[in-house]
Amino acid sequence: MRLNYASYFIKSCSSMKNDTMKIKLKIALALMFFVWTGFGCQAQNRPNIVIILADDLGYGDVHCNNLEFGRIPTPNIDRLAGKGMRFTDGHSSSAICSPSRYTLLTGRYHWRSRLQKGIVDMWEQPLINEDRLTIAGLARQAGYRTAAIGKWHLGWDWPIAEEDRLHFTNIGPFEGVTSGDRMLRSPATEEDRQAWERTFAKPLGGGPTKVGFDTYFGTDVPNWPPFCFIENNRTVGIPTELLAGGQVAINQASFQGPALKEWDLKQILPVLTKRATDFIAAHARDKQPFLLYFSLTSPHTPLAVTDEWKNKSGLKNAYADFVVQTDDVVGRVLAQLTASGVEDNTVVMFLSDNGCGAYIGVKELAAQGHAVSGPFRGYKGDVWEGGHRTPFIIRYPGVTQPGTVCDELVLQADIMATLSEIFNTKLPDNAGEDSFSLLPLLKGSRKPIRESAIVCRWDGVQAIMYGNWKLIFTPEPELYNLASDVGETENVAAENQELVTKMLTMRKKMVADGRSTPGPRLENDVEVKL
Repeated sequence: MRLNYASYFIKSCSSMKNDTMKIKLKIALALMFFVWTGFGCQAQNRPNIVIILADDLGYGDVHCNNLEFGRIPTPNIDRLAGKGMRFTDGHSSSAICSPSRYTLLTGRYHWRSRLQKGIVDMWEQPLINEDRLTIAGLARQAGYRTAAIGKWHLGWDWPIAEEDRLHFTNIGPFEGVTSGDRMLRSPATEEDRQAWERTFAKPLGGGPTKVGFDTYFGTDVPNWPPFCFIENNRTVGIPTELLAGGQVAINQASFQGPALKEWDLKQILPVLTKRATDFIAAHARDKQPFLLYFSLTSPHTPLAVTDEWKNKSGLKNAYADFVVQTDDVVGRVLAQLTASGVEDNTVVMFLSDNGCGAYIGVKELAAQGHAVSGPFRGYKGDVWEGGHRTPFIIRYPGVTQPGTVCDELVLQADIMATLSEIFNTKLPDNAGEDSFSLLPLLKGSRKPIRESAIVCRWDGVQAIMYGNWKLIFTPEPELYNLASDVGETENVAAENQELVTKMLTMRKKMVADGRSTPGPRLENDVEVKL
């Protein structure tokens, strides 16, 4: 219809006597036609979005990030980088889990919320308010099908009655357990089972489906109870047992807690992977585009490596084997995109929520030549670069030149504004307050998209990144020039007091304005102490 309609007007130009006018009108109409049909095509062929978020994967665990001191093979992640853009200065907002996930999903610094330090605790209420726009809500508004699969760790409205609370809170943690099939508490009592039955027979409030996701399937936190899958707002089955003592050990489950009978930690990642690939296969055939947030439970503890991947890293370390298994999961997702015929119309983002935890045996790995944080200092929980500088890879077919590397400062909060620009929508003034679009960088620009970024230690201590400079807000401020001191070994604050003052002022303004992007001043959820 469009072609015939446009052709009719172009042909009508032949009746004009003025040749110059005929040529101009033909050109104008032709341009209008191509813009019109181009927009129509774009509306019908918006790219699918797949965000794969690894859990506790260090910057140096991805081999293409760490050619000199990377001993763990990650061929699938490396191939993804080879077909897209690898960011060398990409950060999570925090060096621990819940806060960085909040920032990724909302495009807003977590410290503007109630979570000033630490993580969302066991059986805690939702961190994301239901009226806050997330990347899922944004995608849904743009006509996308949205799904979250995997780890959530952002809280639920757990329907635990006050009189039943002791049956949930007096179990664990057991940090001193080392190994063995040891029962850490007597088997579940009949009172335990009745309390769990009353609770898990009810729907869970809050959660992913309340903040923009059409569907959810996952384990919430794999090393915490409840040890069962959750689908949408229901547990899949009713936990009736205490998790077997042999699975509550160092680098396995951290608590005993209510569990399904014969729950096996090793099954978690394979089941989640099957769910993710099945989702892609099912919805690739739909005309409606999809956004999949695939939040892996690996290589975070429990280091529940399946038999297929044991000793496959070539290093004597379960974490290293779990990284190899994680890489295989990424390969399976990419293979499913190809098999489903949507590889060329799907943006794939690969990230990690923070750095690798030192407790998984980093010294033993270092002795074998592998540096989990690459050249950077620190690990998960630290404000040093190893805590929050993470793998950050984006493949955008037809937009991003394959095999490119970007050294500009970027933050996981930037995904929100990036998706908004991809969807050709405008973010409301009260959403994505700290998000800057990555699209110019993905298109080849080397102009910085953000002036600065704030990152946090596990206890809430902040640092601000500004160009090559990093200022840590400890009682005696620490300033590092990462261009010449990537290991953060020499504090040069005393010699650069003017710069320290400037960066302190930048941080104060970001806190006071309630945002770091242009726009009206907003309120933080709580008072942010400086």
